[in-house]
Amino acid sequence: MGAPEPVDGPSLASLRRSQRTSRRVPRRAAAGRRSFTSTLRALEQLADAGAQVSVHVVDLDNHVHVLAGDDHVTMPVAGLGVVPLLIEVAKGFDDGTLDPLEIVDRASIDPVSTSGVWRHLHAPALPLEDLAVLAATAGDPIAVNALLQKVGHDRVRERIESLGLRRTALLDRFRDERGPDDAPQVAVGSAREFAGLFSALVNSQVVSPPVSAQVSEWLSLNQDLSLVAAATGLDPFSHDHDAHGLLFVNKTGRDRGVRAEAGVLAGPRAGVAYSLIVCFDDLSITHRLRAHDVFRVLGVELMEYTH
Repeated sequence: MGAPEPVDGPSLASLRRSQRTSRRVPRRAAAGRRSFTSTLRALEQLADAGAQVSVHVVDLDNHVHVLAGDDHVTMPVAGLGVVPLLIEVAKGFDDGTLDPLEIVDRASIDPVSTSGVWRHLHAPALPLEDLAVLAATAGDPIAVNALLQKVGHDRVRERIESLGLRRTALLDRFRDERGPDDAPQVAVGSAREFAGLFSALVNSQVVSPPVSAQVSEWLSLNQDLSLVAAATGLDPFSHDHDAHGLLFVNKTGRDRGVRAEAGVLAGPRAGVAYSLIVCFDDLSITHRLRAHDVFRVLGVELMEYTH
């Protein structure tokens, strides 16, 4: 899914990692484009503080890597790993193997009490299509678990393989607690693969144009605009038809010590697909806010690049 390495952009300062591993050298696109020096500085500072970071930004028009650092590294991505599940669900709706109006009883799904919207609703059952909307817009864990139970891990794994994603996996359902026999993470992936996946989605290259359009539509309703998207000024509850012509599609992932986001941002000057993954020691609010700040800095520079 990745684009070719840029040949016209000079190297920027590398993102320093611990002595045990090496970092790829981030790069920028052609001369005249804005650089991502503030993002690089923020990522370097976060890495120096002990966090693991991975970033990839690709220009949708010329397929040049605008920014890349450790984008090949497989890292926990939490709810961002739901995207391949949504692709498989959309494929089932499109080919008729899944009925969008099939009703799922919440009582048939293992409860998750730590987050989500459906657990607060009086409706004890919802159709599959509504569950897909809840999964995409609110990252609802019970909705995700219901879709995963209906589709099955095997079909999602096969879909991931068919998409050419070698460093991405949906490992488990959402749980309140993870025991020694459970997968340590909900999902893992790389920044390069998720940026490439979002680029393919908006270019109608994932499975088929109808499937790509359906998944993009679901994700365009995502209400978590608190990380990269904080720089866009979009309304979290109504941003699929922005008055200023800003196209934005994204999905976030959150877990203890994990923040991940991938998406597409397009403005009048350019369009980009991006992904940023940060794993950090969530020891205090300060540690958490420092991680969040990196996403917002990237968002500001993405807005500068596309506008």
